[in-house]
Amino acid sequence: MSRVKERELFAAKIRLETIKQVGKRGFGHLGGALSVVDALAVLYDGVMNIDPSNPDMEDRDKLVMSKGHAGPALYSTLAMKGFFPMEWLDTLNQPGTKLPSHCDRKLTPGIDMTTGSLGQGASTASGLALAQKLDENGAKTYLFVGDGEINEGQVWEVALFASHQKLDNLVMFVDHNHKQLDGAVEEIMDLGDIAAKFASFGWHTQSIDGSSVEAIGEAITKAHEAVGQPSCIVLNTVKGSGVACVEAIEYNHHIVLAGELLETALAQCKATLEKLEGGTA
Repeated sequence: MSRVKERELFAAKIRLETIKQVGKRGFGHLGGALSVVDALAVLYDGVMNIDPSNPDMEDRDKLVMSKGHAGPALYSTLAMKGFFPMEWLDTLNQPGTKLPSHCDRKLTPGIDMTTGSLGQGASTASGLALAQKLDENGAKTYLFVGDGEINEGQVWEVALFASHQKLDNLVMFVDHNHKQLDGAVEEIMDLGDIAAKFASFGWHTQSIDGSSVEAIGEAITKAHEAVGQPSCIVLNTVKGSGVACVEAIEYNHHIVLAGELLETALAQCKATLEKLEGGTA
């Protein structure tokens, strides 16, 4: 099986487990979790220097999910990589869980930074990247922000800081799914050309198909080759990506996932998985 097919299969499994997770709870931040799945599949399939048996390894690459409500997709990924038992996924956001609604590094193995208030993850990620540079250990930090999230001024302070510090070990993904909590990004705060904006701050930028594991892998390789510049990869995605019935919901930032909708979502994920598995020969 080619690496691209392996990553597509991994992404399909992440989507299925994420639907099952949120379905078990009955509601959750699903749309923006699904739209980062393909990038997570690439990063955790051979790109990042990590060790599930030693999640606190000093020279590991780190990931900051600044859009912390996408935690369920990251939890599915970490569980499948062996950071913690798959059974934990059934406890999402329930009393006593180690998998809260937003990422918490003190609760969940494999989570490198606690996130919640939007914009703050960008600052902490740049701090982690600077520390890695000072330690000269060759490690990288990968950061996810939402397109609605970059309405926050804090993100643009990071744009200045990371460029000034020449943090070429920082790779930021902007999940450009065109929706935020209460409407279309273009209507609430039009972002214009995101890649061009970060380029004007001195970042190495790319704008790609965020649902293509092949395009994502190639973009990460180019980002690693950029010397003296932090990298911004704009992922052009669809909120609810990969699950048609969720994509079709206009306000799908946080939804109730139960009954017929849950059954349909599970069926669509399983159909995608079966199609990919059938084409692996």
